[in-house]
Amino acid sequence: MNGTILLEDERLELELLFDIARTFDKYVELRTALGPLLSLLETRAGLTWGMVTLLDRKTGLLKIEEAYGLTAEEKARGLYRLGEGLVGRVFESGLPITVNDLSQDNRFLNRAKNRTKKDMEGLTYYCVPIRSGNAVIGTLSAERRVDGEEMQRVWDRAFLEKASSIIADSAKLRERIMEEQFRFQKNELDEKRFRRSESIESGRIAEGSAIIGTGNAMRGIYEMLSQVAPSDATVLITGESGTGKELIAAEVHRLSRRAAEPFIKINCAALPESIIESELFGHEKGAFTGAMSMHKGKFEQAHRGTLFLDEIGEIPPQIQVKLLRVLQEREIERVGGVSTIKVDVRLIAATNRNLEEAVKAGRFREDLYYRLNVFPLRCPSLRERKSDIVLLADHFAEKYAKKNNKLIKRISSPAIDLLTSYSWPGNVRELENCIERAVILSTDSVIHSYNLPPSLQSPGSTSTEPNTTLEAALSRLEKELIIEALKISEGNMSAASRRLGITERQMGLRVHHYGISWKLYRSTKM
Repeated sequence: MNGTILLEDERLELELLFDIARTFDKYVELRTALGPLLSLLETRAGLTWGMVTLLDRKTGLLKIEEAYGLTAEEKARGLYRLGEGLVGRVFESGLPITVNDLSQDNRFLNRAKNRTKKDMEGLTYYCVPIRSGNAVIGTLSAERRVDGEEMQRVWDRAFLEKASSIIADSAKLRERIMEEQFRFQKNELDEKRFRRSESIESGRIAEGSAIIGTGNAMRGIYEMLSQVAPSDATVLITGESGTGKELIAAEVHRLSRRAAEPFIKINCAALPESIIESELFGHEKGAFTGAMSMHKGKFEQAHRGTLFLDEIGEIPPQIQVKLLRVLQEREIERVGGVSTIKVDVRLIAATNRNLEEAVKAGRFREDLYYRLNVFPLRCPSLRERKSDIVLLADHFAEKYAKKNNKLIKRISSPAIDLLTSYSWPGNVRELENCIERAVILSTDSVIHSYNLPPSLQSPGSTSTEPNTTLEAALSRLEKELIIEALKISEGNMSAASRRLGITERQMGLRVHHYGISWKLYRSTKM
């Protein structure tokens, strides 16, 4: 009879340990699994008032990560030093502690919350270390009542030690994963730095530049930038919206002799006609209603530096006249002022409009156009620099992964195919927005084609018409998922099948059916 009870106890213990291990597998963060762990200990093993502390490597103190009956604020304040209290003693010595009757221990009576001496009669307290190798990284403690009424079968300190070993294994596994992620990110960063340094050495990109691109279209831009930047010539940058005209202007200033002086930007299309004159040239106190003090305009603010006028084609005709005078005389008058002010400003203008057509239509002054068009620079559209799309996508993926605290390892091949086949009417700005969205939607550190906006995948945007059946489309998706799983598992068919939730036999049949060479994805280390 006793043997039967013993076997039943062992079976229940193993089942509970298995459920505890499965609980840790469910949660990505170790700390989020600790609450469910304490609930299991209470409901299945009769262990109450559980508490888990883990070592804070920055402070060298034990921090309460989860505890029964404590608020989040109390947990945050709960710290243990070496040798402090029973928890501190276990942490210091690495040896478990048992207190058989809490009602006889003043330490527990003094800190007990809403519990009387009678409530604590018959309670036993356990505290065991959580070990990682030879080092103690935390403690697990709990109480239990041995009266046989609330729980027929209970487990003692030995069971708690087994539970603590599961916590330790889970902590070690997560630490290894973090180390691998850090190593991978470092390798990726080193590789990108190497590629960028290669581009700098070959003259395809200027060192310190915020501009990204190594294709033929951008090489011409870099060459013209290096020629015009050292001069004081007025530059007119044209190109579609979202091509990076502001970055080009900033690069001209950065490479010029005025780099240490102000770089002032103003968007002419964003300002109402009634205040654009005041913003550009400034105003005197009392010049108009609301002018409570003297205000320096953008030209004065940019003195000895560079002024960038974005969307220059939107400037109203009366302002065009005054702007022409500044370019000719290099002097301004504030609104409401009578004296002229000399300014030493290099002017860079940008527009997405065709100014030549605007001149013919009488919407833009011809003499101002020729004053601005001293050194024209055309910013190529993204359609003209297909070879830069992947480079830009990688840059934005890294940027928004860091911003959103996510790990993005790569962009899948089908996603790259979509990115390179799309027409990009919004140019680089549209690409940036698409990658930001994809980073947010990614759940496995990879940007897939289905993470990209539907507009990239529609027939209208890709200039394709539906020419396939549902079965063929599903087959393509299935093949893509199999290839992705093989890449991640480095050609390991067993691991890939488990990742996809199918048997090895099903995996083998599908690999054979689609003619996939799994050996291509095997690691060179194998």
